Amino acid sequence: MESGNRFYSVDEFRLDAKWLIDPKHLFVGPRIGEGAHAKVYEGKYKNQTVAIKIVHRGETPEEISKREGRFAREVAMLSRVQHKNLVKFIGACKEPVMVIVTELLLGGTLRKYLLNMRPRCLDTRVAVGFALDIARAMECLHSHGIIHRDLKPENLILTADHKTVKLADFGLAREESLTEMMTAETGTYRWMAPELYSTVTLRHGEKKHYNHKVDAYSFAIVLWELLHNRLPFEGMSNLQAAVCSCF
Repeated sequence: MESGNRFYSVDEFRLDAKWLIDPKHLFVGPRIGEGAHAKVYEGKYKNQTVAIKIVHRGETPEEISKREGRFAREVAMLSRVQHKNLVKFIGACKEPVMVIVTELLLGGTLRKYLLNMRPRCLDTRVAVGFALDIARAMECLHSHGIIHRDLKPENLILTADHKTVKLADFGLAREESLTEMMTAETGTYRWMAPELYSTVTLRHGEKKHYNHKVDAYSFAIVLWELLHNRLPFEGMSNLQAAVCSCF
C-alpha cells in the first residue's frame, strides 16, 4: 500500500483481523481463470463456495516486491469498499501464499456472455441495465478516490441469473491521489484511455499523471460493446487499436 511517497511492502501491510482468513479452512477446486500474475480457482471457505485468487510472488526481488505491493493495495481497496455491483470481498491471507477470497459468481464473464450471443445483440433494456450496474460500481470506487484502470468485459462478472453485473479484479486499481506515481501503459490497450499511454514514447519506468476519467473512457468502450456486441476496433491488433484511439 502507498502513503504519500512511501511504498509499503506486504510485510508491513496489516490486514484488519475481521478480513484475515485461515488458509486451513480453504479448499481449492478447479481453476476458473488465469492472468499474468495470478490464477483463480473455484473453492470452499468453511461452508461457503468462493472464488480463490492465488497471486504468484515472482522470481526476482524486484518482481516479488512489485507483486506483493500490488497484492497489498488490492486487499486494502477491496476491504474498504462494499457495493452490490462490486464482487464481495470475503478475506485474504499472505502466508504461505498470497490469497484473496471473494464471492463466486456463477454467470461467467460479460465477455463470455456476449460471445455466446453473437451475432445477436443484447436487448436494449438489458444492455442499459448492465451499463447502469457498471456505472454504479465505478461511481462507488470513484467516490472513495479509487481508479480501477482495467475496466473491460473480462473483469465484469454476471450473477447466475444473468440479471446483474459486478466489477471484479482490483489488481491494477490505485488511489486517485497517488496517480502522479502511476506507470504508463497500464490496463488493456483496446479499452485503455489515450492518457494511459503516449504518442511520444516514454522512457522505461517514467511516470505520468491522469485521473478517474480514464475509467470513463473505458466505460464508453464497454457501453459500445453492450449495444453492438462487437469487439472494439475490430480487425486491428491491440497496439493498432491504441494508436487509433488517439485520433
